[in-house]
Amino acid sequence: MKIRKTWGVVIGAVALLALAACGGSSDSASDTATEDAATVTAGEDITIAVITHGDDGVFWSVAQKGAEAAAAALGITLRYQGANNNAQDQAQMIEQAVTDGVQGIAVSLADPAALDGAIKKVVAAGIPLITLNSGSDLFKGLGAITHVGQDETVAGHGAGERLKAAGGTVMLCAKQEQSNVALETRCNAAAETFGGKVIQITTSGDADRVAQQAEIKAAMDADASINAFLGTGPVIAVDGANAAAELGRVMPTGGFDLSTEILEYINSDKMTFTIDQQQFLQGYLAVVFLYLNITNKNTVGGGLPVMTGPGFVDKSNVVAVQELVGKGTR
Repeated sequence: MKIRKTWGVVIGAVALLALAACGGSSDSASDTATEDAATVTAGEDITIAVITHGDDGVFWSVAQKGAEAAAAALGITLRYQGANNNAQDQAQMIEQAVTDGVQGIAVSLADPAALDGAIKKVVAAGIPLITLNSGSDLFKGLGAITHVGQDETVAGHGAGERLKAAGGTVMLCAKQEQSNVALETRCNAAAETFGGKVIQITTSGDADRVAQQAEIKAAMDADASINAFLGTGPVIAVDGANAAAELGRVMPTGGFDLSTEILEYINSDKMTFTIDQQQFLQGYLAVVFLYLNITNKNTVGGGLPVMTGPGFVDKSNVVAVQELVGKGTR
């Protein structure tokens, strides 16, 4: 994956992304930064590891494409690994990356307690660390440069507000993964702004959609007062919409993240909205920020996370987003 690019051209594109993510600066400062960066020699034989808790499904495949695009643009080697929601496997992958002497590591923190020992080994080895996707509240305490992702509390608050505005009074919030702090935060934050009763369940997961839909349907069937549904991912959100339809129940339904399927449901009025955290950017910027730290000792965020979301996709903007999802970059 080592595609050599002219450094001045690459850093110009990187600067635009970084400024967009972090709030920007004056034109003169931007020009100076670009001129100075053009003198930096692109690092030879740099390997960056991106190690997530994810699988190869609709969400993480796009994050992987972002990381791969950044690595190709910068002419470095990328080691991308997903642990398929197995925290022990993810910890072992991180430890192996340290042993192998990679120059930078980015990790998602779905289960921070399980990764604590592995993360400490990264920091002890002096390897630059960035967290992405999950971990916006924890990165500083772990010694990471910054976090790239969305604030799950803000995202959850927005979801609760929208479902309340749509007439919901009793919400079922369904999570597709055990011990994922980000998903727990989404449901808890939605409950804070929803105002009504909130029932939370954790399903057996996206891998068995028939079972997942049946579990959601059973929860809805057990409480006839449920009149709003929130799924904490794109697959479980669609499964929840289908469960409600099977029961003949009409209710506002929301989800998180993008997929071709969830956008089709929104466009055909089978779902109300989904929340976009721009996972392509999470993969892309994590690699870029690590590269800049490795080669130029740059840090990003000023002690704060770099936010890629939340944004909302509903009937008003779904068509425009659908085209980009079809290209695999959203």
